[in-house]
Amino acid sequence: MRLLTAIAAFFRILFDRRFAQQVRDLLDGRTASNEPGTAVGPTPNAPIAAAAPRTLPIRGEAISLLAALQREARFVDFVRESLDGYADAQIGAAARDVHRACGKVLDRMFAMSPLLNDEEGATVEVPAGYDTGCYRLTGNVSGEPPFRGTMVHHGWKATRSEVPQWSGNEIAALVVAPVEVEIK
Repeated sequence: MRLLTAIAAFFRILFDRRFAQQVRDLLDGRTASNEPGTAVGPTPNAPIAAAAPRTLPIRGEAISLLAALQREARFVDFVRESLDGYADAQIGAAARDVHRACGKVLDRMFAMSPLLNDEEGATVEVPAGYDTGCYRLTGNVSGEPPFRGTMVHHGWKATRSEVPQWSGNEIAALVVAPVEVEIK
């Protein structure tokens, strides 16, 4: 019984400032309101607070994406490796594997799609009121839209964003790839 009372008091102190002050006064030998003879009782209509939910450590989606690219395509290893001692054929073979595996990760998490389906080099029209997040104009840009020009790149958009929810420990929140140890 005392254990349940202690737990209830703990959460009430945590979430009810007035009750916490009353307990503090009692522990200091004063009555709750500093007036002699005032009884300490429940705060009228005070809600009983539930236990705070366990908060998970935070890991940014960028780290989760980088970790997936490393785990499935060895992307970080490839980019961080010095290429000085390798022949172009060796680099090309490694790049082909990394390229294929990175593409699979992007397809699974983002389902990448071109912003425009026209071929690069095609003449396209940029409408009036265009979104600068969707179009980057280069070259001799003057006047008011609509603009006509040659599409240099079709752009990309994610048709979904499904980066896996991370559930590790706080100490590993920034870990992209764990240390690998082979036990013999």
